[in-house]
Amino acid sequence: MSAVCETRAQGPSTNCNTEKRHYKKYSRTSALFSVVSSKSLHTSVFSCCQQCFAYELLIREFRICEYISKFPTQWSDLNLCLRDDLKNKLFGQHIAAEVILNTVTGFMSNNNPQKPLVLSLHGPTGTGKNFAARLIAENIFSQGMDSKFVHIFTADHHFPHLSDIETYKAQLRQQIKHSVSNCERSMFIFGQMDWMHSSLIDTIKPYLEHYNKLDGVSYRKAIFIFLSNTGAESITQTTLDFWKEGRDRKEIKLQDLERSLSVSALDENSGFWRSDSINKHLVDYFVPFLPLEYRHVVQCVLAEMKARGLQRNHKVAENVAKELVYIPKTERIFSSRGCKTIESRLYYT
Repeated sequence: MSAVCETRAQGPSTNCNTEKRHYKKYSRTSALFSVVSSKSLHTSVFSCCQQCFAYELLIREFRICEYISKFPTQWSDLNLCLRDDLKNKLFGQHIAAEVILNTVTGFMSNNNPQKPLVLSLHGPTGTGKNFAARLIAENIFSQGMDSKFVHIFTADHHFPHLSDIETYKAQLRQQIKHSVSNCERSMFIFGQMDWMHSSLIDTIKPYLEHYNKLDGVSYRKAIFIFLSNTGAESITQTTLDFWKEGRDRKEIKLQDLERSLSVSALDENSGFWRSDSINKHLVDYFVPFLPLEYRHVVQCVLAEMKARGLQRNHKVAENVAKELVYIPKTERIFSSRGCKTIESRLYYT
């Protein structure tokens, strides 16, 4: 089902995709600037998706990051598009969707935050942590994950050799400073945090603090997202306990999991161990991603079909979902790898 944004005026809802195709006509810089820079975005004529896309075109035309943050009041409207993406594309993650929506839109609407936004996403493999980070990027930057202001680091790819740790630290500091100097709303995503060396994490720490400026650069408007499988066992157990008690998984609250996640992040096998980042309370939220059930996997398959331009076929989706391994062995409730292998399996169905 395609995402639909409600207009702020009285009248029918408007489809995002239709609006984006329509607004591609307005690609000339002068015309676009007069539209976006006027107060018309505050009026009821524009739906949230029209506003989102107008901003994207403006950013693409001028290639200046600051246009993202020039209109902080508009995030109360633009968050509707992020809300739609989280609701219609991130399956089975009611806690993560709510936390991400509230923190990201709240942070982006604040033109004078006291510190960068720091989110730590935790959960089993294939539950949507990377995908959620992508949705955030796509709702902030016109080029999404391809933006030169969105940076992704993974332990095995970017920091593979312990002998080169000092070189990695210097490169990391330089890249963060360079990006934020050019775009105060830069976004940094660190995958495999449970494999990350603690000294690398402590290299990031100064940029997460409440400092006004470091070496003449303010990092308060940047976003840092950590991705980790740490805590997956406790998240899965809590979700299973709710299932055994006959309770809806949507009854699980952030408070039911956040404390155990922060403890897990300090586990000696985690990259957070011996790092000051958690001890100094620099992580704003530990965000749990719940294990996915069969019905969520079916939704993943249907979404992948749509992304490929294929006709949605529920029977095929169910067959793909049935091929996966489910845990625990007795109950067989949760997909052992979430939706991680859906894309490749769909080729052979």
